[in-house]
Amino acid sequence: MRVAILGLGQIGGSVGRALIAAGDPWRVAGWTRSPDARDAAAADGLEVAASLRDACVGADVVLLAAPLLACLELIDDLGGPERDSLAPEAVITDVVSTKVAICARAAGHGLRFVGGHPMAGREGSGYGASDPELFAGRPWVVTPTEPADAEAEERVGAVAIACGAEVVPLGAAEHDAAVAAISHLPLVLAAGLVETVAGGSEWPMERRLSASGWASMTRLARGDVEMGTGILATNAPAVAERLRDFRAVLDGWLADLEAVPPDAEALRHRLETARALLTTDEPGGGR
Repeated sequence: MRVAILGLGQIGGSVGRALIAAGDPWRVAGWTRSPDARDAAAADGLEVAASLRDACVGADVVLLAAPLLACLELIDDLGGPERDSLAPEAVITDVVSTKVAICARAAGHGLRFVGGHPMAGREGSGYGASDPELFAGRPWVVTPTEPADAEAEERVGAVAIACGAEVVPLGAAEHDAAVAAISHLPLVLAAGLVETVAGGSEWPMERRLSASGWASMTRLARGDVEMGTGILATNAPAVAERLRDFRAVLDGWLADLEAVPPDAEALRHRLETARALLTTDEPGGGR
């Protein structure tokens, strides 16, 4: 099966390297605007195409792995001027972090599209951050098509399985609501924490004293700005809803902390409750 990967950053590069490692029947072509990524991918055995069109010709699956807003533009290209580069039965999929917007854009062009989202990712960006083991044991969301297209869904699921991931069927709206809570809200909170603390007059000393707690809480704010922008721009209502929920919780914390004197037992109870809500087999991170 021939897979064309449009975008060879951390995720696209990892998919390409994982499929090459899987061997037959997988054949991989990649396209990127980055000369460094082209050279590195070619050294790893990917067939690097000179253009988007060249990558797509003859592909059974076209996987969009550019930043989210750029993937929406690629959908417009594949549904418009580049449509004749697609084989009649080709399936288009993606690896971006929201599903409603891109599924709707593809449907508007009448493309054979199955949304996908591997729940994996690490700090770092670009092909140099790719890892063929990135998806091993991780969930890979596959959005059911409307109308149903079992063959297309199976083809995208096969890509996920070849990469070592576990296929999780999930509707686009359900996916976006879930990741708003466990991925996109934390991004906003990390950015807000940095905005609150960093840059103030006390920041030089605070930064000097900061340790793993600060690093962990602000990790997402160090991530790819283009990816974060696309996430929030295409999932704003769901993220705003969860942010309002969080604001209500913060108001409760504020009331407890402003009590005179603070009630240590009430504070202990809140911390114990939060700790109890986390189970020992909570899944690991990933955007």
